[in-house]
Amino acid sequence: MDYRKLSKEEVARLQAQSCLADDWERVCVAEGFTTEYVHHTRFSGDVRLGVFEGEFTLPGGIKKHAALRHVTLHNVSVGNNCCIENIQNYIANYDIGDDTFIENVDRILVEGTATFGNGVEVSVLNETGGREVAINDKLSAHIAYIMALYRHRPELTARLKEITDFYAQKHASDRGFIGNHVTILNTGSIKNVRIGDWCRISGTGRLYNGSLNSNEAAPIHIGQGVVCEDFIISSGSHVDDGAMLTRCFVGQACKLGHNYSASDSLFFSNCQGENGEACAIFAGPFTVTHHKSTLLIAGMFSFMNAGSGSNQSNHMYKLGPIHQGTLERGAKTSSDSYILWPAKVGAFSLVMGRHVNHADTSDLPFSYLIEQQNTTYLAPGVNLRSVGTIRDAQKWPKRDGRTDPHKLDYINYNLLSPYTVQKMFKGREILLALRHASGELSDIYSYHSAKIRNSALVKGIGFYETAIHKFLGNSVIKRLEETRFRTDEEIRARLRPDTPVGSGEWVDISGLIAPKSEIDRLLDAIERGDINRLQDINDAFGEMHRNYYTYEWTWAYEKLEEFYGVRPEDMTAKDVIRIVEKWKEAVVGLDKMLYEDARKEFSLASMTGFGADGSRLEKEQDFEQVRGDFENNPFVTAVLKHIEVKTKLGDELIGRMKQVNA
Repeated sequence: MDYRKLSKEEVARLQAQSCLADDWERVCVAEGFTTEYVHHTRFSGDVRLGVFEGEFTLPGGIKKHAALRHVTLHNVSVGNNCCIENIQNYIANYDIGDDTFIENVDRILVEGTATFGNGVEVSVLNETGGREVAINDKLSAHIAYIMALYRHRPELTARLKEITDFYAQKHASDRGFIGNHVTILNTGSIKNVRIGDWCRISGTGRLYNGSLNSNEAAPIHIGQGVVCEDFIISSGSHVDDGAMLTRCFVGQACKLGHNYSASDSLFFSNCQGENGEACAIFAGPFTVTHHKSTLLIAGMFSFMNAGSGSNQSNHMYKLGPIHQGTLERGAKTSSDSYILWPAKVGAFSLVMGRHVNHADTSDLPFSYLIEQQNTTYLAPGVNLRSVGTIRDAQKWPKRDGRTDPHKLDYINYNLLSPYTVQKMFKGREILLALRHASGELSDIYSYHSAKIRNSALVKGIGFYETAIHKFLGNSVIKRLEETRFRTDEEIRARLRPDTPVGSGEWVDISGLIAPKSEIDRLLDAIERGDINRLQDINDAFGEMHRNYYTYEWTWAYEKLEEFYGVRPEDMTAKDVIRIVEKWKEAVVGLDKMLYEDARKEFSLASMTGFGADGSRLEKEQDFEQVRGDFENNPFVTAVLKHIEVKTKLGDELIGRMKQVNA
């Protein structure tokens, strides 16, 4: 934009409208500027003003013309069509975009050289330090996971810190930025904060040293009574109603409110926090906590729902709060659950009661951990038949609230993946080994610091085998779909993987499921200096995410021999039919278990509290009006439809296989 100096007539008119300047020569204006809408304004330092032509329509229908009224500006540039009024103190060292509305604010300033939250070190997991994550605008859950947990590779840690420090210094400035179409109302002090386009700040207490990475596609809202210090908040997030954040990163489409309090914590995509408290937590995608009495501390979570009164201890009153724990993806805690760290809970497990024995159930996913008389009892695999588990898996993709086309986190929603199924293989081996070592007639088996009842162990083996049949069958059917085969050799050719990548161990890098070999390859490249930009690291994670199904098939292909005892190189149409028959049996079997689990929600016991003051008939009628009837419940009809569709899918492939060599 081209600027010019004020004419003497314009200076005179501004002075007549109660405007002052330390030096009118340092006030420049855009072509088309008129003095009509500038009143009671003081200028100091270098000031640039756009035109004041637009109009804002406020809630309730009141209109306000773009203007400057009752404001002090020091070293500020103001874009076109802004309305800035009633600034109690001043605005200093800021560039303000177009169409921005600022009213009733104490002060907005940059002091010294600011990095706007970039480079702030957040002491996650270990409160006393040692796992610090340096936050930045481009921080993904996956980069943070590597920063926090891969401390056994000090060169890698040093390189990542170097890369982040370079980014922070590159974006450091002695001037702040407020974007286009920003609204700032009735707010206290804003210091060293960069504010993106379309951000709305209303009634906020104070914001110090941070970035609000808002944009038109995914605006940020910061609301009443919020206090944030040393922070970065990503696009599409809402922080409202007295939330207090200190040294925190908030990912895309998160919601924090109702007096939620957090310090030294990371929240990634689609997290929700209300009423409770977080300290030194790594909240991976879809970590949800709603209750006042819930404390999450020194833990790593993802796809997690914390029941009311859930809390953990990281302090054993010896060497301080140095302990940490992990609830792997999909783990849930019931009301009043408690875990004494260190502990590790397997994926998609449910924790009930108080657990003080430092259990590690990471190789036994989909389990219940239930406390009885201070002892942790484990029921392996039982969560595979739970309606709640399936409902969770269905709801997460639907609840992805990210509208920003540039997504920071790569999220894999699959319930069964090489990551969870490899654990089922291990879990099955563990349970078989326990039974072999202690005998088939033992009442109780001991695993680490947990106990497993005989019946739970037997069922656990069955659950894991069923799920493995389902996963491997799914993979085979997907690989062979929509293709006509004439010979067994054609089948074998199609089954051969497209890439060797995918074999071996898989990992869950906070939402991203990928082969460990690929993660290690990326980390080696970072250590060597071949990759030295945050964006390039995120792009590498994106590439892994896009190739997930290609890599998944490589892993599944290798597991076919281990589980079915047939070399894929020798597989025939008859072997495929056998695998698909097992798959059908597994899918229908699991769906029937889900159907029965859902039926419990419609039992007479579940109707307790319905039909106030009435008979049993009225109770049933009241229940039906509120909850619907069992057969027409959307989830129940979906299960029945799933049985029908999957049966047809399996039968179709079996039909094609029977044509081979015919």
